[in-house]
Amino acid sequence: MKLTVVGCGYLGATHAACMAELGHEVLGMDSDMDKVAVLNSGRAPFFERDLDDLLAEHTRSGRLRFTGSYAEAAAFGDLHFIGVGTPQQPDGHAYDLTPLFSAIRQLAAHVSGPAVVAVKSTVPVGTAPRVRDLLRDLSPAGEAIEVAWNPEFLRESHAVEDTLRPDRLVLGFDAERSWAEAVLRQCFTKIIEAGTPTIVTDWATAELAKASANAFLATKISFVNAMAEVCEAAGADVGRLADILGQDVRIGRPGLSPGLGFGGGCLPKDLRSFVARADELGVGRSLTILREVDAINGRCRERLVTLARELCGGTVDGKRITVWGAAFKPGTDDIRDSPALAVAQKLHELGATVTVSDPKALDSARKLHPALDYADDPIAAAQDADLLLHLTEWPQFAHIDPRPLASRVTSSKVIDGRGTLDADDWRAAGWTVRTLGRP
Repeated sequence: MKLTVVGCGYLGATHAACMAELGHEVLGMDSDMDKVAVLNSGRAPFFERDLDDLLAEHTRSGRLRFTGSYAEAAAFGDLHFIGVGTPQQPDGHAYDLTPLFSAIRQLAAHVSGPAVVAVKSTVPVGTAPRVRDLLRDLSPAGEAIEVAWNPEFLRESHAVEDTLRPDRLVLGFDAERSWAEAVLRQCFTKIIEAGTPTIVTDWATAELAKASANAFLATKISFVNAMAEVCEAAGADVGRLADILGQDVRIGRPGLSPGLGFGGGCLPKDLRSFVARADELGVGRSLTILREVDAINGRCRERLVTLARELCGGTVDGKRITVWGAAFKPGTDDIRDSPALAVAQKLHELGATVTVSDPKALDSARKLHPALDYADDPIAAAQDADLLLHLTEWPQFAHIDPRPLASRVTSSKVIDGRGTLDADDWRAAGWTVRTLGRP
């Protein structure tokens, strides 16, 4: 098939490359011409595992290319995926749909014949009819345009795998479905034939799928972090507790990873926007639990700062603190709502000199937090530190030998905010180790 992907950020660029990998001819469209130039060179303007390999292969073969022209995108094919970002509104918790509707308006003006527009962007429930009406009002094709809803469930650092081998495929259509379902099934033939569970449903259910999945995952993470607070007070081990809970098939172990909490561009935003939309629908009280989920997540960061002050003798003012981690999680350079950087910035505001090290995210971190210090080498970053904080669980951090590191620091104290360091090994090397939720 010949298809387009409008919006080439984390979601769109990955989707475009993976659709080319499935054998389609793909044209990606983005209004940022710098981004278009980088993508056409066979690279991504951000770090995502395995993505550069796909981009290089398929831009080289000619199966994949990128443009800044809506007119070119509209003329290229009859299936258009929309993957533009829907950030949180700057003055509230709801989604900002301005980028989405801007893209729809500009695409619609150039679609002159029958086409399917499949939206992947995360939105509040009830958006699909507005997209359909806007497309049909502005497009010369009018009623010949069909709208489908195809939410994504990508994990950053696993986005390529999750696109090519998803754990489920959700296709949402209006009551008539028309020919849009056949088009989407043709597009995803290889994925469907591989046995991927394919759920065909209505627009509203498909719209709710992504936000509710993220809200549930956020709830699971915040629950285990609430248990971590109880464990600290009781002298229990939250890691072993999570193992016990995870054996229950109704709960499962993935997601029960206690620590500094969640961040990124999806869970915090989708959680808050989900609640905001429920308020608009008059059912906000039903999601009171999600407000506390968000609050627990914020308290994880506050607890880390409090613990840092405790280990520094009651104040971090004038102390040198090293932070291992800037990305919101390992395997990505994404720093949106990064718990690690939130803690680092707070410690800086309390008077500490904070040096941050991260394998991939330093360039972005420098732009957003210029007052912090940065070091490419995590060992060099720890030179003369009064306290070491392990806040993003990159595997290379866990492999650092704590013995020679102890000779570099002023005080051998570490807070493992992710629970992935070998605490026994670090203690044997002379370190004082504190881990959230463990004795």
